Amino acid sequence: MKPILTVSNLSKDFTKPLDLIAKLLNKVGQDNKEEVVHAVDDVSFAVQRGEIVGIVGESGCGKSTLGRMVAGILSPTSGSVEFDAEQTKASDLPQALQTQMIFQDPFSSLNPRKRVIDIITEAPIFHGLIARKQKNEFAAEMLQRVGLDPDTLQRYPHQFSGGQRQRIGIARALAVSPELLVCDESIAALDVSIQAQIINLFVRLRDEFTLTYLFISHDIGVIEHISDRVIVMYLGRIVETAPISSFLQTPNHPYTKALLAGVPRLEVGKREYEPVSGEIPSPLDPPTGCHFHPRCPFASERCQREAPVLRELSAGHFSACHLNDEAQP
Repeated sequence: MKPILTVSNLSKDFTKPLDLIAKLLNKVGQDNKEEVVHAVDDVSFAVQRGEIVGIVGESGCGKSTLGRMVAGILSPTSGSVEFDAEQTKASDLPQALQTQMIFQDPFSSLNPRKRVIDIITEAPIFHGLIARKQKNEFAAEMLQRVGLDPDTLQRYPHQFSGGQRQRIGIARALAVSPELLVCDESIAALDVSIQAQIINLFVRLRDEFTLTYLFISHDIGVIEHISDRVIVMYLGRIVETAPISSFLQTPNHPYTKALLAGVPRLEVGKREYEPVSGEIPSPLDPPTGCHFHPRCPFASERCQREAPVLRELSAGHFSACHLNDEAQP
């Protein structure tokens, strides 16, 4: 089946231009250069309709930047994001509406000057999806879908708890009947008990409305619970992608193994936690070859000079590691 979302060779650089002093110093012989952050580096993947794809990695690996490019908030430096209208229920809607984003912080992602009814109905009214006279009924229905009392329509965001605010953000995203939801650390700011409620809400809404999710998180425990497939990123690149069963049972990349080894397990007794050695390299000056080689216990000279490519190990399971090449007969 043709995927609903195709990301091809997507890259994003952020450039900090030289200030006036640096430009003047360059005129007298210094060699100051613009700083370039390579946030996302040549990323490609596809998402099938109804699938929940988890994107996991350390802070600063580029997963949020990737999500914002998929949602159309950021424009890529190179590459493309293609949304297949033939695979959607509402292909007559603009593509900008078919992909919606749910942000990490429910405190800052809602306009504090607007009432809940206006937060939810602003976009559908503007795009002509509903008439203004349907405003109250429509907003009440959206709140019921996400488990909130319709009687709270006239309240402001500060009158809700964090979990309730996140539900309002979900209702706002659902209000334009999207096909794909990009969830950027959308439960990270919530208490653990509330996180479980929001995760269950996401799963219920997926089944109810045949939604597709790109679920971004640094918490592998959450990714394990909700995802059908996992993408592991490190310093802007995909290092491994696999169905959730393969990801948990047969992880391949040394970085993926290190991440899984750090997840607390009830069935595991007392043990000494061993973090990944070394410091995360700066995206201003990433290592040559494999970005992970300065922290990898299996790194060789080849890893320092040559970037590995994603190799298919089994059905749907890809990993970018030179050890896989050496294991071939």
